[in-house]
Amino acid sequence: MTESLAIRKFSDLANPTRFLALAERLLPWMAGLCCLLFAAGLYLAFTTEGDYQQGDTVRIMYIHVPAAWLSMMCYSVMALSAIGTLVWRHPLADVSHKAAAPLGAAFTLIALITGSLWGKPMWGTWWVWDARLTSVFILFLMYLGIIALNRAMDDPSRAARVSSVLILVGFVNIPIIKFSVDWWNTLHQPASVIRMDGPTIDGEFLRPLLVMAIAYTLLFFTLHITAMRNEIWRRRIATQRRLAARNASREV
Repeated sequence: MTESLAIRKFSDLANPTRFLALAERLLPWMAGLCCLLFAAGLYLAFTTEGDYQQGDTVRIMYIHVPAAWLSMMCYSVMALSAIGTLVWRHPLADVSHKAAAPLGAAFTLIALITGSLWGKPMWGTWWVWDARLTSVFILFLMYLGIIALNRAMDDPSRAARVSSVLILVGFVNIPIIKFSVDWWNTLHQPASVIRMDGPTIDGEFLRPLLVMAIAYTLLFFTLHITAMRNEIWRRRIATQRRLAARNASREV
């Protein structure tokens, strides 16, 4: 695909009607593939051998690690959408980051809860205020703050601009989360999959982990597109109601 064609395809999606038509075609396939990947991932996760040290507790990793990855990827998608709102004024950019915020909060909450369930038998404690856990908790609070900000403002355009600035300011937390285990001596173990010298995790555990990661990613995009579609319809209905109320007031 040439650059000009790619830009034209991107510009076509600026039309909400074209986006809705594309979403209608994509969502059934994405949902079906997502279910298949989750079935395969969970089958692999529960049929592989347990770790010789962690036992069956290691299976929490297949839920916890992809959720933690998605918590950061979701915020990165929101940051790109925020740039689209402030720089290009793409009409779907603010819809995108508004739809993504609750999903990011959900994935971050799953990561925090499953991490705590794993931490108790492994570390002997449900929670410690080390760099990785604290920065992920801050990410969760940021998601909640952005959701509250979007709901507190009646003007969608102003809410989009303000929340975009907040998202971009908060993006500094993402590299802190990623490299916190390298920069500081924390209780959380260092990265074992995404490393410059390759994964250090055994292939028996890596395969189901990657399948679950792909399933999580597809789940995010399926839910994200669905939420964007719902937000577009919500805005259209709100516009129609305002027009109906304005016409009714003129007739009185």
